[in-house]
Amino acid sequence: MNLLTMEHLTKSYTDRILLDDVGFSINENEKIGVIGVNGMGKSTLLKIAAGIEDYDDGKISMGSQVKICYLPQTPVFEEAETILQAAVKGNQDELNQWTIEADAKAMLNQLGFTDFDSKASLLSGGQKKRVALVNALLTPADILVLDEPTNHLDNAMSEWLEDYLIRFKGAVLMVTHDRYFLDRVVNRIVEVDQGKLYSYPGNYSEFVRLKEARQNMELATERKRKSLLRTELQWLSRGARARSTKQKAHIDRIKAMQEMQDIQAEKRVIMDSVASRMGNKTIELSHLSKSYGDKKLIEDYSYLFLKNDRIGIIGPNGCGKSTLLKMVNGLVTPDAGNIEIGQTIRIGYFSQENEAMDDTMKVIDYVKEVGEYITTSDGRITASQMLENFLFDGALQWSRIEKLSGGEKRRLYLMRILMSAPNVLILDEPTNDLDIQTLTILEDYLDRFDGIIIIVSHDRYFLDRMVTRIFSFEGEGRIRQYEGGYSDYLIRKELEGLESLEDRKLPDKGKDEEKKSDSKATWKRREQKLKFSYKEQREYETIDGEIADLEEQVERLEEEIAANATNSAKLNELLTQKEEVEQKLEEKMERWVYLNDLAEQIGNQE
Repeated sequence: MNLLTMEHLTKSYTDRILLDDVGFSINENEKIGVIGVNGMGKSTLLKIAAGIEDYDDGKISMGSQVKICYLPQTPVFEEAETILQAAVKGNQDELNQWTIEADAKAMLNQLGFTDFDSKASLLSGGQKKRVALVNALLTPADILVLDEPTNHLDNAMSEWLEDYLIRFKGAVLMVTHDRYFLDRVVNRIVEVDQGKLYSYPGNYSEFVRLKEARQNMELATERKRKSLLRTELQWLSRGARARSTKQKAHIDRIKAMQEMQDIQAEKRVIMDSVASRMGNKTIELSHLSKSYGDKKLIEDYSYLFLKNDRIGIIGPNGCGKSTLLKMVNGLVTPDAGNIEIGQTIRIGYFSQENEAMDDTMKVIDYVKEVGEYITTSDGRITASQMLENFLFDGALQWSRIEKLSGGEKRRLYLMRILMSAPNVLILDEPTNDLDIQTLTILEDYLDRFDGIIIIVSHDRYFLDRMVTRIFSFEGEGRIRQYEGGYSDYLIRKELEGLESLEDRKLPDKGKDEEKKSDSKATWKRREQKLKFSYKEQREYETIDGEIADLEEQVERLEEEIAANATNSAKLNELLTQKEEVEQKLEEKMERWVYLNDLAEQIGNQE
């Protein structure tokens, strides 16, 4: 059954046409994900559907009994409201008061709240969004309209919301850039692009496939149009005269073909970055500890970052992830321990909160403040070219920052950091407020980034795409390391959970009886105990010496390089040798980290 229909809808904002004569409908039980580049009108579409914002032209039809609940991108609460009052606002009456409050407390607890009597107005932006989400989910509605519901949710919270919306009986219209979330929850994707709406049945994976097919078809049609236009222009140049009706129609058709706008392939960045040179010394964390009051965030943590490390940091909100990044960047002082940073290290820090921007500045000037050019392996590209790669076209580059949407400002802030040519990128929740197309561009760029990348993110897709090692905050200041991406981490945690469950299922026997037992369960438990293999034990005993030998080789080669600076043939040979030895050294050091971590875990068992 159709719940809401938009016909010939048009909406402009200043000089930008956001929706241009579009049609759109929401049917019963549909779960619709709205995607598109920031500033294209996604939030505007949601506000119009929810009746929050007017439109310039067109018609909206909706059943008189249809109820809509809207979750804004930035909720605001009254000064005196408590968290619980804000969560149940508009949903209470004398008959359901206790039930609603109980449901609200359960949801709030799921989203990280325990003190329900605190003032909602004093919460952070992310906390306010979570309270408003509870209020929206508690409101009886036929259509839930959610603007960025997954922002500021950790992984466990996102999975809880996924399950809730999958079970929700009504329709859902939402904007989110969480691609795993879109894959699990939605059954239709609507893309907002240059004032038009494109609808695709299925989840995000199906959208990617269908969009590629549509674009290929459109580009093929465009090539055919241009080929036909060339033929027609040749006919016209041979002196065709507009005497008959047929000839006039022919000429009119040529003019119409000439006036048609070219179809552009979606922008993809095939561009590497050349970071500033990085010496042998990178960043070393030694016995770091940090607490706030009685809350222990980090306890005796050490790690040596390797060249080209791709680290993803995960954990619940408030566990200390951002604090660790700020300590590395020198913004927060540890309670104990120290951080050593190599002289050649240049850090680019993309914080959760955008730096203060001068809204009167032009976009191009804001970026040029840190660099006119960025160097790639193919040469240098200008700030203007870099902006185009990140979806700021020529006209937008000369706009004032005040005209940009929140997502566009976030993208511009990221651009400025990349233009500073860092060799260490620290990204704190980079996917918040970035649209999917910008995320794919960022991912392509980071694939070719020659340096260390440290990412705090709740975006599971982004972590799987970008990182090769996970640091997980696991309570009481403990940070544990897992090899692989986020999915690898989940598999490891699931296996550990099964092992723990198997242990709990074992019969309660005396010590002597347990020693004698040859049951399958007892055998399996013994086998699961961590230990070195014979090869790993030998490697663990010799790896320190092998690393020392490789370091000596690097030093010797550097001396030879200095001595042969004027001999180009010999110099190239030595540089190649040095690169090969450094690669071996990096692999050995990564192996050293793994073996020492394993040795520590084995030691803890004993």
